Amino acid sequence: MDIFHINDNQVLLNPDSAITPQGFLWLDATHDEVSNNAEAWQAEVERITGIHIYDLHLSDAVNLSHPSYFDNTHDYELVVFRKLALNGEAVATDTTEKRKMPAALNKLLTVPVSFFVFGHALVTVRAANSKTIDNARARLLNYKAKADGGSHGRLPASPEDLMLRLLNAMVDQYLELRQPLTQQLDRWQHALLDPRRPFNNWMALLDSRLELRKLDNLCEEQRDALQELRDHIVDTHDGNNDAQSRAKDLLLVRTTDVMEHISRVLNHARRLEASLESAVQIHFSAMAHRTSEIMRTLTVITALFMPLTLITGIFGMNFEVMPLLKNASGFWITMGAMGFIVVLLLIYFRSQRYLEDRLRNSRR
Repeated sequence: MDIFHINDNQVLLNPDSAITPQGFLWLDATHDEVSNNAEAWQAEVERITGIHIYDLHLSDAVNLSHPSYFDNTHDYELVVFRKLALNGEAVATDTTEKRKMPAALNKLLTVPVSFFVFGHALVTVRAANSKTIDNARARLLNYKAKADGGSHGRLPASPEDLMLRLLNAMVDQYLELRQPLTQQLDRWQHALLDPRRPFNNWMALLDSRLELRKLDNLCEEQRDALQELRDHIVDTHDGNNDAQSRAKDLLLVRTTDVMEHISRVLNHARRLEASLESAVQIHFSAMAHRTSEIMRTLTVITALFMPLTLITGIFGMNFEVMPLLKNASGFWITMGAMGFIVVLLLIYFRSQRYLEDRLRNSRR
């Protein structure tokens, strides 16, 4: 577990002293570090912060399949947030089953990150090789190197501020997936509506729809958790003076911004799901239309041959005396009559527009 001491102008990694009146601490640990010896980690956090983490919350922090949610106690708040699993981060066993899905949808594997927010400390429990956490750590340490000659940006003012910055970076990873997901949807639509190649990859399509539905549910859980966090900030943070009011407003603005980003991802996922459903419906409508065209063609052919079959059936009867049977021109008269009937039926079908679409397509 790494410890960062953050104040207004510097960041110290693994300081010797505990919490000071200026600044706050960030305790960063991985799931493996906590799971290997949960009781020892719990005691170490209590020694540094003076606050005891409840056993149930500790179990939630190491549960890799836990959904996003918010909970609070008298001493601290707990936020569990599911982020995208990138750079080889560990994922829950129920999400690692091998399925035949496009690369863009395989990126929707998620892993939880737990935030324990104390009065003067933030504790994070996350997967190893977390890109978001590693980037945040690097920015904080680089800020320390630039402190003498001027720095870029502003250091987090509180544990809540740091948590919301991390959450915002995690949600931005979902926003970056919008373009590849949209491109994958366009490929599905072209494959579904391509008349030259029949679509047979239905299992992959079903898995893709399930992944989009999971993204929908995931965003709803994230938004509900942050809404509860926002309500908690409104209810509990005091604004007795200007400084406290500005700090509270800043937290509310950051929380609302993260929620707005989640809503954008949620709306995009719903649009993709609706578009994919529409493409499937159009595919079946096109198939039904094609089947209808084939049946109409077969019906016209059947209707054309019905009178011809009747005529051949009559002349095939075994009577000794029949009209035109022994006439030298009987065969040609019969063939002419049959041809006349076919032409007459074609003119009738054309007038009733039974052949209109077929003729229009043949002219294109």
